[in-house]
Amino acid sequence: MSPAFASALSTNPNSLTALDEVIALVQEQLGDDPTFVVLFVSVNHIVAAAKLAPRICEQLGTECVIGCSGESIVGVGTEVEMASAMSLWAASLPGTAVLPMRLEFVRAPEGGSIVGWPDDLPEAWPDGSALLALGDPFSFPPELLLERVNEDQPGTPVIGGMASAATEPGENCLFMGPNAFHDGAVAALVHGDVAVRSIVSQGCRPIGGHFVITKAERNVIQELGGVPAYKRLIEVYETLATHEQEMLRRGLHVGRVVSEYQATFEQGDFLVRNVVGVDQENGSIVIGDYVRPGQTVQFHLRDANTADGELKQLLASIKQPPDSEPRGTLLFTCNGRGTRLFQEPNHDAEAIGKALDNAPLAGFFAAGEMGPIGGTNFLHGFTASIAVFEPAPSSRARVEE
Repeated sequence: MSPAFASALSTNPNSLTALDEVIALVQEQLGDDPTFVVLFVSVNHIVAAAKLAPRICEQLGTECVIGCSGESIVGVGTEVEMASAMSLWAASLPGTAVLPMRLEFVRAPEGGSIVGWPDDLPEAWPDGSALLALGDPFSFPPELLLERVNEDQPGTPVIGGMASAATEPGENCLFMGPNAFHDGAVAALVHGDVAVRSIVSQGCRPIGGHFVITKAERNVIQELGGVPAYKRLIEVYETLATHEQEMLRRGLHVGRVVSEYQATFEQGDFLVRNVVGVDQENGSIVIGDYVRPGQTVQFHLRDANTADGELKQLLASIKQPPDSEPRGTLLFTCNGRGTRLFQEPNHDAEAIGKALDNAPLAGFFAAGEMGPIGGTNFLHGFTASIAVFEPAPSSRARVEE
């Protein structure tokens, strides 16, 4: 049997009515009880979180549920910004194991640790595993989770985002099974006869040439190729067209090459971070990332046209499966995108719908997005991180036999 996916979106402000609506639509599409469910809710539904969690498990016949709150919610071709919305995504995944978990950050003298890992979590995660993760930014440090997975389970993608419906601690909500929480994180390890592809669109394009950092301290780049970093920036600035110079003045970014072992570096090979300050006197540039001498960097620009082109290019690069193979998609897009970046609404959701034939989609606008670049997981900003579910190659081969 092949996997099956379904999704539904409701804008009904009544929380229980909205839940009943999306559950009915999902059940109609799947025709069976799902094995894995993801729920995203807007701010107004948080007060009903304790009622929503058990109700969804009871009606769908599974406790394999995770979810969170977001300031804006995504459905197929639709992004409901700053208004009432509930988005439900469900999958029937034969031959696939899904292990949900509730994670918490505990402070310790050595800096803190993540607790809550399930007892039946294997020491070495199976090949083809993917971790979907949702966290509360006030109480859970996603960088620590990503660091641990990168070290202990290299090559395993972590895809997800940080809940964005709160301005103070305790105001977000997270779902796992029949329970709702207001801190920590929830996650699900997926492996088996479903493949989870990752797309991370940072929405930037490189300008100028590559430079090797020759002097740096923590997040301060002092020299590029033996020349003060600010002087290198001026050299690049003078080569740009007038409209690009204006873009640079409004917002500049630096991309750090993730894998130095490549012969050439192209768009998508860089981890992009904001430039947060420039010291013209000593010629240094301060960025939102730690750097060291020997790393290769390049200046980047971000705008709506670049973000649009990069996302569509990445989506087009996915090999299209046979028409009979279903797909399901989860989107974790930055709350700085949407109509804050693009002139027209629903940009990311519509791009995914056009590229993937309106495959079932759910998601939310996140306060930080997780996804891999060059095989290493990072926390991003202004990024669209996408998880695409489809039959694993091994399961396709068995069907063909």
